[in-house]
Amino acid sequence: HVQLVESGGGSVQAGGSLRLSCLVSGYTSMSGHCMGWFRQAPGKEREVVAIIYTGDDTTNYADSVKGRFTISQDNAKNTIYLQMNSLRPEDTAMYYCAANPPCYPAGDRYCGGGFCRGDYWGQGTQVTVS
Repeated sequence: HVQLVESGGGSVQAGGSLRLSCLVSGYTSMSGHCMGWFRQAPGKEREVVAIIYTGDDTTNYADSVKGRFTISQDNAKNTIYLQMNSLRPEDTAMYYCAANPPCYPAGDRYCGGGFCRGDYWGQGTQVTVS
């Protein structure tokens, strides 16, 4: 089965940057899958942050992070990255990597009813911005 391990979280001042990494194992090839980053803050529902289709590097971002965050892949390292710049206190959350979220859901509805779909999830990495 697929396993995901996130790393790179930490505490930063507003305006700072972090790069999250998601090490992926279990796929024959990382090509041809949708992968995603999601986050959940205390008292709030889980939400999508960014999606990448590894077949052609198509990406999609939540409006709240567009222009500040970048999702990318390194196929040789079996790793999905989330580069986070210009961090804000409202970015504080637990960040999760997901394998096989919806690739192109209608209306970009990756989450609904308090739940987000994905076949596999990592353990999460905490990001705190003050």
